[in-house]
Order: sequence, then C-alpha cells, then structure tokens
Amino acid sequence: MKTRIFLSTLALVSAAFIIGCQSVDDRIKKNPAAFAQLDAATQDKVKQGVIDIGMNEDAVYLALGAPDQKRETANANGRTTTWIYNTYYDRYDGTRFAGYNRNLYYDPYLKTYRVYYQPVYADTYRTEKEERIRVIFKGGKVSTLEQTKDS
Repeated sequence: MKTRIFLSTLALVSAAFIIGCQSVDDRIKKNPAAFAQLDAATQDKVKQGVIDIGMNEDAVYLALGAPDQKRETANANGRTTTWIYNTYYDRYDGTRFAGYNRNLYYDPYLKTYRVYYQPVYADTYRTEKEERIRVIFKGGKVSTLEQTKDS
C-alpha cells in the first residue's frame, strides 16, 4: 500500500514538473491559432524564443511563456501592461553552525562507554531572484523591451 502511494505521489510530482517546464513547441501546439495569425518572420523569431518590438501578447507568450509577474500602469500617456520574467538560483551563503553530533565510544581504560559531542557545520544557500526580462506593452504591442546582459 505504501509503495502504491509513493509511486502515485512520485508520478504527480513528475507531471507537475514537466507541465511547469513547457517549451516553445509545447506552447505552439497548445495555441496553434495564435501562432498561425503571426507573419512568417515573427513565427521564426517565436520558434527561437526571441521577442521584438511590435509583437503582440500572444507572440510573447508563445516565445517566452507566462510571465512571473504582470503589472498595469496608467498615466497621462495612457495605459501600459508590463510582463516581468525572473530567473531563480541558489547563492552560496557560507558555512554555518548546525548543531552537535552525539558520538558514543567505548573507553577501554575505564571499561565504560563515553559520550562526546562534536560540532557540525553545514553549507547554506539562499534562493535568489533576479529580474531578467521586462516587456512593456502599449496598445497590445511590445513598446519597450528591457533585458539584463551578462558581462
């Protein structure tokens, strides 16, 4: 019984991981009508995962997927929608004291068991989030594209 529950849980977690990691081809297969409405040059860019000024929201979604964050802005110049794509990574945060390890040994001189505690240290990591791409739409089309560049 436990094995069956473990296997079903493992299958569910695997399916969630696979669904979360959609490729461009998967998104195109899911939305063939949106892809068909794009001109040939835009279709080529979308297949490569490239976005450009003037693309609509459907093209950006097909190329990059769903954004991590959406923002709406209204000002005197009109309304804009901003899509933000982040990248996540683990940053090494140093070695920290984690507690004590209890050890037991036999002392042949005293003919008894002795207990001693040894300090334990562990490497720690912190999950970091970095904004990589910011796409600003005005009137349903990409008007501004900001992307961080690695030096």
